[in-house]
Amino acid sequence: MPEIDKLFDNNRDWAEQQRSEDPDFFSRLLKLQAPEYLWIGCSDSRVPANQIIGLAPGEVFVHRNVANLVVHTDLNALSVIQYAVHALRVKHILVVGHYGCGGVAAALRNNRLGLIDNWLRNVQDVRDRHEDLLAAIPEEKGRIDRLCELNVMQQVVNVCQTTVLREAWDSGQKVQVHGWCYGLSDGIIRDLNVSSTCREEALEHFRAAAARGCSQE
Repeated sequence: MPEIDKLFDNNRDWAEQQRSEDPDFFSRLLKLQAPEYLWIGCSDSRVPANQIIGLAPGEVFVHRNVANLVVHTDLNALSVIQYAVHALRVKHILVVGHYGCGGVAAALRNNRLGLIDNWLRNVQDVRDRHEDLLAAIPEEKGRIDRLCELNVMQQVVNVCQTTVLREAWDSGQKVQVHGWCYGLSDGIIRDLNVSSTCREEALEHFRAAAARGCSQE
């Protein structure tokens, strides 16, 4: 059997399992998309969004890209945020990185990978702004993990600076932006304590959190 055909078999098995466990699963899912959460995460295949926070399909709106970036010229990410906030009326935006992120590691090491180098330049900007802090960490693993956290914090600020969030907050809409980091080694999410409901709050929390040590220490 060709490898790709196995995916269709897996899909049929999964669909049958869902129906056997919950006969109304698909009919209910068809009628409902009212998530309270927007997840902005890394494309890494080891970080499945709704599974690791124990939520079902339909409960999390998801956007993923390499190194979980929110870039102000990225119309893809901005469109997802706009739809989630204005149409779905999500209450929480979760920016979720993960320790040991390959994209962050490549940015830290100045690896040359091709076209993606231009994308990872955004992570290198975070690295360069915190050069002294990172240089004080003796082991490379610690520097990578700390940059993963700093990158998440910066993306929280970036989300809070979008016109989408500023307009939502100006209109009185209740949306909170959070920064988390997921541990591949233990499956646990760490709260980076930068949850914000305005741009100024995000910047203040970023400064305070950046001065603290790595959450895995």
